[in-house]
Amino acid sequence: MTTTPTIIRSIEAAPLDIRLHVPFGISGGAQAVARNVLVTLTLEDGTVGYGEAAPLPAYNGETQAQVLAALARMRRAVVGCCGRDWRKLAEHARAAAGGSGSAQAGFEMALLDALTKREGVPLWEFFGGAGTELEIDMTVTTGSAAEAAEAARDIGRRGIRMIKVKIGGPAGAAHDLARLAAIYEVAPAAPLILDGNAGVSRAEARELVAGMKRLGIAPALMEQWLPKDDLAGMRALHEESGWTVAADEAACTATDVRRIAQEKAAQVINIKLMKAGVSEALEIVAAARETGLGLMIGGNVESILAMTVSACFAAGAGGFSYADLDTPLFLAENPFAGGFSLKGGTVTVAHIACGHGVVPAVLV
Repeated sequence: MTTTPTIIRSIEAAPLDIRLHVPFGISGGAQAVARNVLVTLTLEDGTVGYGEAAPLPAYNGETQAQVLAALARMRRAVVGCCGRDWRKLAEHARAAAGGSGSAQAGFEMALLDALTKREGVPLWEFFGGAGTELEIDMTVTTGSAAEAAEAARDIGRRGIRMIKVKIGGPAGAAHDLARLAAIYEVAPAAPLILDGNAGVSRAEARELVAGMKRLGIAPALMEQWLPKDDLAGMRALHEESGWTVAADEAACTATDVRRIAQEKAAQVINIKLMKAGVSEALEIVAAARETGLGLMIGGNVESILAMTVSACFAAGAGGFSYADLDTPLFLAENPFAGGFSLKGGTVTVAHIACGHGVVPAVLV
């Protein structure tokens, strides 16, 4: 009797709690500890792959407990199945996951890591091999104007050119304008990505646009200021400001992307593997390219593991103009070895020889 080496022998899921240097604040709330999940998948031949699920309650309501429950259901559905036709298996797992995008991403990352390790292929090559480098931004999270200015100075000292600024939330537009003015004073040449995480109203958006024009600030990108269902408002924001709009929370599936293109609601799509997994992210890339929309890669509060997978995805596929892969810089601990290399604002994955190249530090 023979066995197929790529049959999934086991899947394990364990809490992955990582402290941050300071809370990571967005319009919907702040996170002081990344309460993620480590997924360990073993094939029949003993090859082991690792994945990370990174739920972010302030972003999409997912919690660590929900992810662990979803992965338990997925385990029952896919253990014993052959992993080689991974996209078909991903759909089978999705049906069991019950809508947990980060659980789906963690499972698919671990499966692809194992499969590409077994074949001796780096993940960036698996995704197309178009390139191995990306220029990343670094985020100024919510807080005071003084804190924003100091964060911008720190970003400049790191050699990172592009600054992403979290805006929106209960403090209001005047507070954000003060923060933006402080950032502009210390980093006037830095391209700014302004991310509202769907927490800005139409009235606040108009106030922000008018205020920035008074200050002489023209952002490189306005990322999901308005609620995700307000496509008409997103289109109007672009038309009235003349600035580029990116869809994030509004773009979770390829169907969403086609609707956004039809409504002319955005010019760029922010792809996050945690929204719906790797397979659906590939569908989103295809839909964006078909409809002429630009590409951005982003993530939740993720360790070097998940962020390296995203770097391999975007660099390998090619054509990504924006890369928001900075959250490992916010973590006070790194429980892993390997992963992408960062010099200044440039991420490279060229040195990764097979899989995504990240393993738990305890194994090194």
